[in-house]
Amino acid sequence: MPILDPVTPQPRLHAFSGYGIELEYMIVDRETLAVKPIADELLRGDDHEIANEVAHGKLAWSNELVLHVLELKTNGPAERLDALSQLFHRDLVDINLKLAEHDAQLLPTAMHPLFEPASDTRLWPHGQNEIYQAYDRIFGCHGHGWSNLQSMHINLPFFDDAEFRRLHAAIRIVLPLIPALAAASPLEQGRPANWLDNRLRYYRDNQKAIPQISGLVVPEAVAGIEDYHQRILAPMYRAIEPHDPDGILADDWLNSRGAIARFERQTIEIRVIDLQECPAADLAIAEAVVALVKALYEEEFADFDAQQATRTEQLAELFWQSAGRGSSARIEVPALLALYRQPGPQTVMGIWRGLLDRGLRISAEAASVLEQILQRGSLAEAIMKRVGAGPERAAIVSCYRELGSCLAENQLFPG
Repeated sequence: MPILDPVTPQPRLHAFSGYGIELEYMIVDRETLAVKPIADELLRGDDHEIANEVAHGKLAWSNELVLHVLELKTNGPAERLDALSQLFHRDLVDINLKLAEHDAQLLPTAMHPLFEPASDTRLWPHGQNEIYQAYDRIFGCHGHGWSNLQSMHINLPFFDDAEFRRLHAAIRIVLPLIPALAAASPLEQGRPANWLDNRLRYYRDNQKAIPQISGLVVPEAVAGIEDYHQRILAPMYRAIEPHDPDGILADDWLNSRGAIARFERQTIEIRVIDLQECPAADLAIAEAVVALVKALYEEEFADFDAQQATRTEQLAELFWQSAGRGSSARIEVPALLALYRQPGPQTVMGIWRGLLDRGLRISAEAASVLEQILQRGSLAEAIMKRVGAGPERAAIVSCYRELGSCLAENQLFPG
């Protein structure tokens, strides 16, 4: 959801010269894990008034659509990704100390496993709430896809039209590989979901009444910024206008594709990554995603023309297989295999394994974390292994209490 007034103005940067990371967390009761709608208690400025966003040094804390979710993000672009895990963890420890006064804590992963949207949803009632009211009026935000989802967003800058074109093309090719690695939402209202990345199923469907908003989630290939406006933004604005006559939602953040252009900050924002159990896992996945985007941007695998020529429908089909099946999702289509330099059919996790073995350009710390994830499987698979196919509520609460401890200690969930 948009924040219209960033704490720090965004400079214009060349591709891969800065990074923006956003992490969303749910606030829950320390004992029961029931959601606690008290994000506004953490969002007070120097004047003690409730704000949409407050600065905390190199990070900022901000609101989201609902009162039980808090977002942490880089306060302006960071020069490097490998220094951010400890930075985020420091603030998470501080937040948990503040929440302890309310018998509350932060809970990781991409969906609360026991959340009841009809009774647990409370929309943000403070500044900019006209945006949230508009979303609620048009789409109805008392549902999992609106009030029960936590993700990581990665913002990658572009300097001009040429960089935008190449960056957008590369991101399209990387998106289908992400859910198999990052799925972390396998439970819904105490039951196993049909998808390991159940958050993305809701992401796909929660605005289907106006399909121009999300398209196929994997964005269409575009020839540049002007083409992007004509092919993606203009049809979306025309489609929403009858439902939003005051133009409250007519901005580029209305776009719900899996990667969207944010022109006020000159970035493309990747939005399909489930929140993990701790910043170490989040940032390791961020490094891997960015490294693969950069390799494609620099045409180390497929050249730009091959990337642009890849049909969105093919990429979307692989994306949804990856979201649903996780590590067992396979690529069989020769044209897609060629994009990742695979000689024959391969699982998506097998591709990530090959990239890591071949020396994906990431930090040693991120490589170590990714090695553990590849051995264990995605967090969703680890959760399901722990709770079983027909989990009791007590088993779910026990598992997610441990995940809360993983967040507090910045450690991976063993599965």
